[in-house]
Amino acid sequence: MPSVHLADRGVVRVSGEDAKTFLDNLITCDLDRVSPEAARFGALLTPQGKILFDFLVFQAPEEIGGAYYLDVLKLYAPDLAKRLGFYKLRAKVAVEDLSDSLSLVAGWNAPRPDDEAGLVVEDPRVPALGWRAIVAVEDSGEFAQDPAEVYHAHRIGLGVPEGGRDFLFGDAFPHEALMDQLQGVDFDKGCYVGQEVVSRMQHRGTARTRIVPAVYEGGFAADLGVEVMAGDRLLGKTGTGAEGRGLLMIRLDRAEDALKNGETIRAGGIPVRLERPSWIRFAFPGEQGAAS
Repeated sequence: MPSVHLADRGVVRVSGEDAKTFLDNLITCDLDRVSPEAARFGALLTPQGKILFDFLVFQAPEEIGGAYYLDVLKLYAPDLAKRLGFYKLRAKVAVEDLSDSLSLVAGWNAPRPDDEAGLVVEDPRVPALGWRAIVAVEDSGEFAQDPAEVYHAHRIGLGVPEGGRDFLFGDAFPHEALMDQLQGVDFDKGCYVGQEVVSRMQHRGTARTRIVPAVYEGGFAADLGVEVMAGDRLLGKTGTGAEGRGLLMIRLDRAEDALKNGETIRAGGIPVRLERPSWIRFAFPGEQGAAS
């Protein structure tokens, strides 16, 4: 029953009477769908629609202030807090990096901590990811039984990418990072930074590059950032891998052509088989019947 302390994750708090409106006008997810019982996956984008930071958005109960807590890669928490501060202007909000005092814990097939332990929610991306909790740093050891590598192997096995690991911040669109598949973009909400570009990609179906899960032949995953090839044609590059599985950022059309031609796709020289998890809804290479 795995549970892990995600020591590489940090927490940015956004509080104040304008916090909801302030965030809702900036990020990809709809704050109306965030509550103390339900987190939401989201991102802050560049005006050109590329991901600057991805995160999970938690909300504290009203009786303790109702602030929003962004679960973000710890290395980027100071930059996220600073970037949000640029947008603050006259909004009645406070933005704080609390990564030194708050920690992230995740678990699956494991008892969920009581709400008194901190902010505890089901992971909003894929149910099999389990629960996720923001707790005091000094309490994280009470809930964590396994190293973080166990969580990342679980995440990779489910096909869920993570910013800063499987794609570079400032370099990928939400569709490429599967945020549209993981409930990370609410297309029926109002405007946010980069919204026009993301909406255009959604309506025109122009996302040709995607992260896709793959199974490596022989049980060993390729190194991060190496080329994915079919014959002498470049398809893309590898993301993270573990236990014979990995994530690949590739051109879907090139992969489809390669499979139709009977070519073997190789990542770092290792043959791979692309594998579509049930939650992916776009047309998947090699599967003519996949949903769009």
